[in-house]
Amino acid sequence: MVMESAIGEEIITTNLKQFLLVLSVSLGVATLPQIFSWFRHIPYTLLLVIVGSGLAFVDVRLVTLSPELILFIFLPPLLFEAAWNLRWADLKRNFVTICLYAVLGVVISIAGIAIGLNQLAGLSLSTALLIGASLSATDPVSVTALFRELGVGKGLTTMMEGESLFNDGMAVVAFSFLVALSLGNAEFAFQPVVVQLFTVVGIGVAVGGLIGFGISYLTQRFDLPMVEQSLTLVCAYGTYLIIEELGGSGVIGVVTTGLILGNFGSRIGMNPRTRVIVSEFWDFLAFFVNSIVFLLIGDQIHFAILGENLQIIAVTVAAMILMRAVAIYLLSNLSAVITKYTIPLAEQTVLWWGGVRGSVSIALALSVPIGLPEREKIIATVFGVVLFTLLVQGLSIKPLLQKLNLLGDAPLRQRYSELATRHVALERVLQHLQADTRPGIEPEFYRYQETLIKGEIENLQIKIDKLQDEYPNLRSFTSEQFREELLAIEADTYAEFVRSGRLNTELAPMLEDVLQKSPGD
Repeated sequence: MVMESAIGEEIITTNLKQFLLVLSVSLGVATLPQIFSWFRHIPYTLLLVIVGSGLAFVDVRLVTLSPELILFIFLPPLLFEAAWNLRWADLKRNFVTICLYAVLGVVISIAGIAIGLNQLAGLSLSTALLIGASLSATDPVSVTALFRELGVGKGLTTMMEGESLFNDGMAVVAFSFLVALSLGNAEFAFQPVVVQLFTVVGIGVAVGGLIGFGISYLTQRFDLPMVEQSLTLVCAYGTYLIIEELGGSGVIGVVTTGLILGNFGSRIGMNPRTRVIVSEFWDFLAFFVNSIVFLLIGDQIHFAILGENLQIIAVTVAAMILMRAVAIYLLSNLSAVITKYTIPLAEQTVLWWGGVRGSVSIALALSVPIGLPEREKIIATVFGVVLFTLLVQGLSIKPLLQKLNLLGDAPLRQRYSELATRHVALERVLQHLQADTRPGIEPEFYRYQETLIKGEIENLQIKIDKLQDEYPNLRSFTSEQFREELLAIEADTYAEFVRSGRLNTELAPMLEDVLQKSPGD
């Protein structure tokens, strides 16, 4: 018993040392752009992959990356954070397109990669299908982070994130079925495949929805920011584990729960201050997890094994890029027929090239049963392709955005927002000053302070007007911000009435469609 206890303590100590080492390296990488300005041109997550690859090249292994570590520890918080921050109003506008990408896009990707590997690389069909399924899950964390930094349009960012959230679930379902098929535990026929798909997705949506709405109404009963924050963390992991235990898709379940809590629960059950606290907590957790994941992806690479499978990797990369192009351009046209909205060709091109692969693909490859033939070849191929997409596609996405004139005006908007915020703040100070009648303060002092503040307000207004004259598109940005403020006021008012008991359920937003109409409508 004493021996077992000593062994357990040694394991805990070793794991803690490894964790602190990984975290220290990750945080060290985070400071590089502040020390060397050149590194600011590389997205943080890709910089982690590069550093991890450098460690792997000199054979320094920080920790062994397992599928359980990715799927059960790292994946749930990343999925929840993305879903929490994804606005339903934005998702709804592109929902048909995202569903087409996430469902039919996965099928096209798997089939195309499998056929290419089978015909050109001579791999067995079962091995080729498993590689295709592993690589059908997109993971554009670095790309969407770059989108936000550069001010790329919200619609393009939403499509990229939405597709990734939903097709992760589809990829996991497809991979699980193909593994069962390879082991002889499943039948390859249309009806069983469709039944299993609807069962797995249905359980995920149903249980995820039940948990999401349940927690939303529960948080109406109290106002404890730390407890509510902790509940969201329990939801992320609990939803995944429960749904996986029930035979459903944990990925779909966590996405469903995150969407409900982020768009509904945070409105009816959390006051504005709590929403900010929870959002900041998930921003931190996503940064924390991504820092570890992307460093370990690079650190797990075995260059000698990649060299042995270079031909297969090259064929896979070519097939994947080609099938991605077929899926995006074909399904975008199909979406245009259904929704009557055409996605600009430039945006389709970015969606095609920005579909990088990451942690989910690696987790799926590592989870191939040891008994299956060519397991090592599957893992090596997937690692090689993921490395290519992160370093080649990930690093070239910014030049592509520049070439297609899709770069936003984020620095300009930030400067404008700062001026506008200062203007609002000083207006509020002025209102307080004019309403204050504190005894012991001379009226002359009030008038002097008022004159100073009014002068600063006038200076700010001059700068704002100058910016708007030089950059007319800022006027639409101002209108968009103001519209969002009005919608937030409406939603907060409904939530306030629900919390006070004056309403039994939150009303659906009424202004969303009204405010989007043009003045002439």
